[in-house]
Amino acid sequence: MKRIMYIIGFWLGLAMLAACNKSVEPVERPCQELEEIDTLMWHQPDSALKVMLEFAGSEAADSIGVFEGHYCQVLVAELLFKNYYAQSNRAEVLKAVGYFDSIVGMNGADARGASPQRGVSVRERDAFLAARAHYIKGVGYYERDSLVEACTEYLCALRTMDTRFAENELVDKKARFMALTYNRLMDLFSAQFMQEPAIYCGKQSVAYDRIAHSKPISLAATLLIIGKQYSKLNEYDSAAYYYDLTLSCIPDRNTMIYRDWVSSTALNNYNNHHDTLAALDSLKTVIAQSASEAERLNRYLTIGGIYNDIGQYDSAKYYWEPVFELEERGFHLRIVSDYLREISLKEGDTLKADQYAQVVAKNSSSQGESQARVSLLSDMFQSYLQEKQEAASLRERRKAVKMAFAVVLPLVVVMLAATLMMRRRGKRQMAAQHAEAQKALEERDRHHREAIKKQQDETIQQARKMLPQRVSDIYHSKVNNRMERIMAEFAAACPFALEQLATAYPDLNETERQIAVLNFLHFRGKEEAELLGFAENTIMKYRSNLNKKAGSDPISALLA
Repeated sequence: MKRIMYIIGFWLGLAMLAACNKSVEPVERPCQELEEIDTLMWHQPDSALKVMLEFAGSEAADSIGVFEGHYCQVLVAELLFKNYYAQSNRAEVLKAVGYFDSIVGMNGADARGASPQRGVSVRERDAFLAARAHYIKGVGYYERDSLVEACTEYLCALRTMDTRFAENELVDKKARFMALTYNRLMDLFSAQFMQEPAIYCGKQSVAYDRIAHSKPISLAATLLIIGKQYSKLNEYDSAAYYYDLTLSCIPDRNTMIYRDWVSSTALNNYNNHHDTLAALDSLKTVIAQSASEAERLNRYLTIGGIYNDIGQYDSAKYYWEPVFELEERGFHLRIVSDYLREISLKEGDTLKADQYAQVVAKNSSSQGESQARVSLLSDMFQSYLQEKQEAASLRERRKAVKMAFAVVLPLVVVMLAATLMMRRRGKRQMAAQHAEAQKALEERDRHHREAIKKQQDETIQQARKMLPQRVSDIYHSKVNNRMERIMAEFAAACPFALEQLATAYPDLNETERQIAVLNFLHFRGKEEAELLGFAENTIMKYRSNLNKKAGSDPISALLA
């Protein structure tokens, strides 16, 4: 791949040099080859990269002008990013940003000699390219961990789009670009644990993705991240809502995003309902399907957190120590080190506690810097939101003033009337599209709920079939918590039975309810005594008391 980049850079460098040495002629549009590559990039970036390589070695690349040369550099940077390569033409990208900013600032196309008929469309194209140049410049900063600078460029890209285009003009490629930019900001804010800005950007990204009719997998990835932000805010119901939306958009279950969904849903359900066994079962299942070491360690981190939360510190250490050993730096290492230090102190191992404390201190040295960065990012984003509203109002006022001085009053009235009609029509169309999209979403949600209900019913039926064998296996396993596990298996197979029993016989104590379940499962008195730790005579007394409280009504009917 490096050879490909060298070839592209060599040919485009020669073309730029030649363009700078000859007189610049006004150009209204880039060459057809670049436009075709640009169009292809939005759908097939891998194929577009191959076509760009062919173009770089063609005669057409030797004759491109200054505009086309900078356009080329932006395209190359975007193609590298979309094909998961680092930005190798950084210097050229910076020059392209300055160039496009200058031509947009010079009143766009007219300053470059475009005809009056095509002036508006060319200005829109140049503004869009300027926004894309800032976006890809931000990508380069992000690759270099310069988060404040990256955020600055992403917001600059959004400002350019906000000030140059009306909302109803942000469709097709422009809508996709807005979705990508908001998505990058969502990732940046999420990584800095800035949940509310991340949620806002995520929702904006989803809205523009739907306008652009993006692939369901793109929507799924964004919806999943939004759900994670709500989980971090302890808003578990909102998180579950977005996790459900995520699942409805995942086309293939054999993917990383599906495993992330399983993991995130399991953790959210644990935090919300404290169903430890179900959460751990789900998380351990996806460990075996991990596609990389990083993914496996991420699952370990989550499982260790659950075990630590329920006080099973040996199990927590089992999952956390591999993370500590293989993580070189970053947030995970600091958090795991801190938790392992606390566990070591509880176990009285002060030597290990000191070792973990040193790692925590080493990785927390820049905590003040991180807090300052978060504060700065938050201020930048709030300023953008305020400027966005102000810019929208200012744009409308300037437009009205310009129209008032450009034509006579009767024509202004006619044009205003036409504009109002068009806006109303556009709003009706948008409302109809929104209503249709909302209806489709509700229909998908309904089918999803029905599928979940059916799956739950099938799971309960399967659990009931397996209940005698599962209970028998638990009884013969001779572990300490057999009774708790038997009750858990019974509750899973008959989820409403214990509630019905408590309603019908509220005066039953816990032991009587356990004996009622064991009787229903056909355990003998001797076996019940062994499970509950009582004498067999005591069990007989409990059974007698149960019969007295039940009278002629069979308790087994309530447990079936």
